[in-house]
Amino acid sequence: MKEIEFILYVANQEKSTAFYQQLLEIKPSLNVPGMTEFELAECVKLGLMPENGIAKILENKVPHPQQGKGIPRCELYLKVQHAAAYVQRGIQLGGKAISDLKSRDWGDKVGYIADLDGHIIAFAESAK
Repeated sequence: MKEIEFILYVANQEKSTAFYQQLLEIKPSLNVPGMTEFELAECVKLGLMPENGIAKILENKVPHPQQGKGIPRCELYLKVQHAAAYVQRGIQLGGKAISDLKSRDWGDKVGYIADLDGHIIAFAESAK
């Protein structure tokens, strides 16, 4: 693989772009109507695509993404320094607190929030 991109379907691209730009403290590498991308690491991107845009591509062969809003189906797990600051910033930006930052069985200290569309974001740091 040369590049990995995870794309979240969002109700409002502009609001979600502002949320992630402030949350991650990085500017989008691409921000055009229909797609926003953030470079998270070398060869790893987070994309934001409007729900109506992907619905056209999917041609009614699966349910419209609007029907699944707020139903957790996966999570964005980000290892960062100062996870508590990310969790708190996410809540201040309108995200929903899901689970407090605490040591987990797998060895990381992790806190969970939901973004503006209900996507689950985990901010983790080594518990060592």
